[in-house]
Amino acid sequence: MTAAPVVRPPAAPARTARELPASVRLPWLHLRTRRAPACVVALAACGAVLHAALHWHWTFNSGRYAQQVPMIIEAGAAAVIAVTAHSPFGEQERAAGHWLPYLRLCTTVALTGIAILFLQLGAAGESLNAGVLVLARNVIGFTGLGLLCSLVTGGLLAWTVPLGYMMFCQYALLELWRAPWAWPVRPPADRGAWIAASVVLAAALLSFTVRGPRTRLSDDS
Repeated sequence: MTAAPVVRPPAAPARTARELPASVRLPWLHLRTRRAPACVVALAACGAVLHAALHWHWTFNSGRYAQQVPMIIEAGAAAVIAVTAHSPFGEQERAAGHWLPYLRLCTTVALTGIAILFLQLGAAGESLNAGVLVLARNVIGFTGLGLLCSLVTGGLLAWTVPLGYMMFCQYALLELWRAPWAWPVRPPADRGAWIAASVVLAAALLSFTVRGPRTRLSDDS
C-alpha cells in the first residue's frame, strides 16, 4: 500500500519588507547606474582640495595667477559630472520609458548644484581671489561643455572638452584675453561672461535632456 504524493502549492516568493516603491526605485536605479553616489564623493573631494589649496597657499593670493588652481579644480568637478552621463545599458535604456529625459535633467542639475555647494564650502573662510560668483560661473560653463561633448563622444570621454578648454583658458588668463567666450578668466561682474557660460549650459541641458549621450563610440563596452 503506497501513499499518494502530497501535492503542495508552490510557495509564493517572499517579498522583502524594504522594497522601494516604483516612484523611488526608478530614480535610484538611474542614479546608481550613472555612479551618482560616487560622483558626490568625488565632488566633496574637489571641495576639500580647493580648501587645502587656499588654506596652504598653493596659489597666489591676488592677481590673475590666483585663478589658476581654482580653475583646475572647477574643471575637474565639471568633468566628474560629465562622466556620469555614461550608462552601462546603452541604447537599451532608451526604450525604458518617457521618464528618462526628466531623470537626465534632474540628475545633472542636482549634481551641478552639489558641485557649486561643495566648492563654496571649501572656499568658505579662505581668500578666493575671484570670489564664489566666478566659481559658480566656471562650474556651470565647464559642465555645459562636458554635456555637449557627451553628445558626440559618449559619457566615458565627456571629460576631455572641459579639461581641454581649461588648459586653453590657462593661456588666455596669462594673455589677459577679454572675450566673453573665455568666461573662466573674466571678473565676477562681467555680464558677457555670465551670458556665455549660461548659454552653454542651457544649450547643453536642452540637447542632453532630449537626446542623451552618444552610446556607440565610447559607451558600448
